[in-house]
Amino acid sequence: MITSTLPSLYADSGLSSYLNQIKLFPVLTLDQEFMLAERYIKYNDKEAAHELVTSHLRLVAKIALRYRGYGLPVSDLISEGNIGLMKAVKKFQPELGFRLSTYAMWWIKASVTEYVLKSWSMVKMGTMAAQKKLFFSLRKAKEKLNLINSNDIDFESAKVLSEQFNLSEQDIVNMNSRMTIRDQSLNTPVNRDGDGSIEMQDLLLDENPSPESVVANKEEASVRHGMLIKALDQLSERERHIFTERRLKDDPLTLEKLGEGYGISRERVRQLENRAFGKVEKCIREMDTFAS
Repeated sequence: MITSTLPSLYADSGLSSYLNQIKLFPVLTLDQEFMLAERYIKYNDKEAAHELVTSHLRLVAKIALRYRGYGLPVSDLISEGNIGLMKAVKKFQPELGFRLSTYAMWWIKASVTEYVLKSWSMVKMGTMAAQKKLFFSLRKAKEKLNLINSNDIDFESAKVLSEQFNLSEQDIVNMNSRMTIRDQSLNTPVNRDGDGSIEMQDLLLDENPSPESVVANKEEASVRHGMLIKALDQLSERERHIFTERRLKDDPLTLEKLGEGYGISRERVRQLENRAFGKVEKCIREMDTFAS
């Protein structure tokens, strides 16, 4: 198995030791990565797969630690990310022209995100796409409104956020309450055995990006941008404008404002926005499926 000789997350030395161990694995060149992937695809070479996985463990840790604010054990976040990485290695096709880091990033994020959502009992919170978007975006939205240090959201702020996320004010308040309850300080023990020897602040990685994440971020941004442009071409001029103003701008226009411009109701704008989003989502999903 690919996982047979991976560094242990739960050794006596704990996560700090794990993070130090994975720094020892070398970053692969493009040629090395292609050669190893070909060996795994053609000959089912487990050693080649192992090298592909271990060379990207730092990328997993980097991504997983971005989710540390959700009050879950960092070791579990990394474990879930590693599962996503291994899935990516099994499906990776180097002849398509993408680096493994670009391809694996989606699988890693998907695996960690699914774990976070399950751990936060999203069935109780709601399973709408808009609510999931709110879950992962609320902190940043509160920062823009200077509410990051406030546990409560006032009526005016809730109204602004409800427009931004296309949800009711009560949905905003409820989500904020759930997230506030689960927030943890940097002094919270995160190791599985609970002996308190490792705290959240001990696990913060160097903010300087790793070589693979720099390349991955650039490549992923370029690929995603190209997919979005192609998806937007499938929309009518009105749908494209509404989608752009509502989903792609940092300060989206309100439904009322867009309705006034087109001489249609607020609800009609919402319908057009949702229809456009569905078209874009379907188009990008199809392109993702083709690429994988």
